[in-house]
Amino acid sequence: MLGWLLKCLPERWRAPTYDMLVLTRMDRPVGALLLLWACWWALWLAAMDFPPWKPWLIFTLGVFVMRSAGCAINDYADRKLDAQVQRTRERPIAAGRITPKRALTVFFVLLLVAFGLVLLTNPLTIKLSFGGAALAAIYPFTKRYTHLPQVVLGAAFGWSIPMAFAAVANHVPPLAWLLFLANVVWSTMYDTEYAMVDREDDLKVGAKSTAILFGELDRVIVAILMATFLLAMVMVGHRAQLAWPYWLGVVAASGLMVWQQWLIRGRERIPCLNAFRNNNWVGFALWMGLAVALAIR
Repeated sequence: MLGWLLKCLPERWRAPTYDMLVLTRMDRPVGALLLLWACWWALWLAAMDFPPWKPWLIFTLGVFVMRSAGCAINDYADRKLDAQVQRTRERPIAAGRITPKRALTVFFVLLLVAFGLVLLTNPLTIKLSFGGAALAAIYPFTKRYTHLPQVVLGAAFGWSIPMAFAAVANHVPPLAWLLFLANVVWSTMYDTEYAMVDREDDLKVGAKSTAILFGELDRVIVAILMATFLLAMVMVGHRAQLAWPYWLGVVAASGLMVWQQWLIRGRERIPCLNAFRNNNWVGFALWMGLAVALAIR
């Protein structure tokens, strides 16, 4: 798809444009979709129906902008580590195709675009946005100081949840924080699967992750996180008094997580990466069940 779009540009612009798209992970939309599902859960629950078009559009665009900004600052922070890791050594900064200064510029420009979108909402949402920006900026550096960067990522990924409730309902109820905590657990789980792909390289270069912290108990702890997340989503459904389609979504998500456990059983790189990507369907299944349940209320 990207190759077809790049053919529309003059030849001298194709390579730098491609590098910029790779820097912001526009070539790999799974990460953005994982943010999107959590954001849409919040928008639908805040409205208890299809959300108003304005916050829906603002937050949908904002998810892609903030994810791209997060990728740019992540690659800036990891520029030396990425060059030593098999999966990331060809990233534009690590390979020398984009300068660190330019990546920082991209991050701040995207942050301004995201803030411009937030200014179209209400004062409470604007105030909350500063917390989201701080988490996005802090996360890439946490892997040097703690084995729990995945938890920080979960908070950064999930911060759109209280913001979405604030934008739609002008307050952040307990349901929003329950959903936020559920998303932190889910993000920690799927990013641990992702970290299992790079565990050996991370050990060599001194990076920290939950995959390293959990060690041989990784599959057991991932299973506990899965169960905790599903329990939290059951609590969300009960608190919101959702109808039967939502529970079908929970059952589907449970089945997908059982499949992920099967994929990571051998701790091999490609299956672990596929397990991480499978979470896109978990998010979709829950959103679909939620949307249909609210539609038939």
